[in-house]
Amino acid sequence: MGCCSSASAAQSSKREWKPLEDRSCTDIPWLLLFILFCIGMGFICGFSVATGAAARLVSGYDSFGNICGQKNAKLEAVPNSGMDHTHRKYVFFLDPCNLDLINRKIKSVALCVAACPRQELKTLSDVQKFADVNGSALCSYTLKPSEYTTSSKASVLCPKLPVPASAPIPFFHRCAPVNISCYAKFAEALITFVSDNSVLHRLISGVMTSKEIILGLCLLSLVLSMILMVIIRYISRVLVWIVTILVILGSLGGTGVLWWLYAKQRKSPKETVIPEQLQIAEDNLRALLIYAISATVFTVILFLIMLVMRKRVALTIALFHVAGKVFIHLPLLVFQPFWTFFALVLFWAYWIMTLLFLGTAGSAVQNDQGFVEFRVSGPLQYMWWYHVVGLIWISEFILACQQMTVAGAVVTYYFTRDKRNLPFTPILASVSRLIRYHLGTVAKGSFIITLVKIPRMILMYLHSQLKGKENACARCLLKSCICCLWCLEKCLNYLNQNAYTATAINSTNFCTSAKDAFVILVENALRVAAINTVGDFMLFLGKVLIVCSTGLAGIMLLNYQQDYTVWVLPLIIVCLFAFLVAHCFLSIYEMVVDVLFLCFAIDTKYNDGSPGREFYMDKVLMEFVENSRKAMKEAGKGGVADARELKPMAAGASSA
Repeated sequence: MGCCSSASAAQSSKREWKPLEDRSCTDIPWLLLFILFCIGMGFICGFSVATGAAARLVSGYDSFGNICGQKNAKLEAVPNSGMDHTHRKYVFFLDPCNLDLINRKIKSVALCVAACPRQELKTLSDVQKFADVNGSALCSYTLKPSEYTTSSKASVLCPKLPVPASAPIPFFHRCAPVNISCYAKFAEALITFVSDNSVLHRLISGVMTSKEIILGLCLLSLVLSMILMVIIRYISRVLVWIVTILVILGSLGGTGVLWWLYAKQRKSPKETVIPEQLQIAEDNLRALLIYAISATVFTVILFLIMLVMRKRVALTIALFHVAGKVFIHLPLLVFQPFWTFFALVLFWAYWIMTLLFLGTAGSAVQNDQGFVEFRVSGPLQYMWWYHVVGLIWISEFILACQQMTVAGAVVTYYFTRDKRNLPFTPILASVSRLIRYHLGTVAKGSFIITLVKIPRMILMYLHSQLKGKENACARCLLKSCICCLWCLEKCLNYLNQNAYTATAINSTNFCTSAKDAFVILVENALRVAAINTVGDFMLFLGKVLIVCSTGLAGIMLLNYQQDYTVWVLPLIIVCLFAFLVAHCFLSIYEMVVDVLFLCFAIDTKYNDGSPGREFYMDKVLMEFVENSRKAMKEAGKGGVADARELKPMAAGASSA
């Protein structure tokens, strides 16, 4: 593709960038490859549906290969197959809480029944009465309801007692237990590091008890993120100092509250407390101590970082101000996380549905117990791997489309001299250019990330499977490889984002854009360190502010339920969701800052302020660069390299 061609490099050094002037399709072969790959994904879905998997997934099937809710054909050498289940529309498991975690399925005999038991059935007499009243036999097909209490085989052919109350899952016709204890057993099977099952029961009970508070706090984090975006738009000049002060106060306040609550609960009398509440109180006290220590360590580290970077905080103010102007002119940028999240949810829903189809696709075979399973044989059994690669590549493609859309809109803003001549909707114009010209570039960039992510995920899976079995040298080697691949993935993500910006500016293919962006970033390494990194750090402080505010509100609200609720899991869920929401919103602002920085660097490289080569940059940004240069010289920080790097901008500032 010309990535390493010396001739291409020579042309790149001589070629002058012409922002928004020439548009051409880029990386067409990669677009065709991506389309062929998506057709393959569609083939997998069509195959799983055509082989009957859709009916087996939606209606469910019993352990003898019969699909519930319809007439079935007889399977050779399989007893109890070929039954008419027209009136038996629900799948019922004799022991629904018995999981086979290795094979990822419920380790229980499945039957088709007419109705799910809505109330707990404690004895076989209750099971027999349920069958007589509702016409729904819960024991094996070979056992009549009249024999439930008299047959010696009833203990094997009937469900495990007591039969938990259950309700049908909407659209999937499975009887699922409604009792929280059964879900706790599911979690116990999945979370293998919990040695005390009673602790897990209390954790899950705490989540269910505090679900209204959790939902309210998640909504609070969303509102705080939106408010912070508004603050960034309108008061960008003082935002840095506001965020810094609020983070300092929030960190100190949150740490102080945690230590105060710990001291208060430690001194509270426990003689009159019942044993169950005493255990919950001890769990809360232990959790508070861990939270308090963690918050103290985090606060100290945060203060040290801010102390080191305090002299460079002012460098981000003008850049944030220009980014705020971008959001004022392009308000639809704020809603980009919603569209991206909506597209990802749609694709993930399709992917999971196809995965479930694949789980029930194939031909009927008998296992060692004589029950029927559906397995895919031959080359088609490797469709799982293709499907997993599709999950990563298409997800990265959707995220890359967001980056290209944001880059195109910001590039349009930056390189339009008269902002009154901006398109009516720069976002839609950027989407139009993406679909018309640059889908191939996005497909290629996302594929490169996929190539790095898949080996890292394989190594992480091997590390988890070999945990405790491999020697120290192998463990260290695995972790080193995982760490190196993670660093490589982050570097490629950053380079890809700048390559998309270069493509949006000059309509070049991915390799040329990546090379041009890399050269620009290397030439402006000091600016990257002094402006871009500090800006990202300030946005990180904004995320910390939202998480701390939501977590503090959660601590105060959950404090009223300390007698019957374990805090650990609800607070972790709330803080993780708050960070996810804050990251989704502020990552858009981070993209805008990065795109502006690359446009600014290109502007200063190819323009000098002379007639015919005027700067595109905002006057505020030129004043910022000039003031920064003077401040660094006065502080003795601006060396020869700094002065040489900032010389064009000084000329631009003086000409402005």
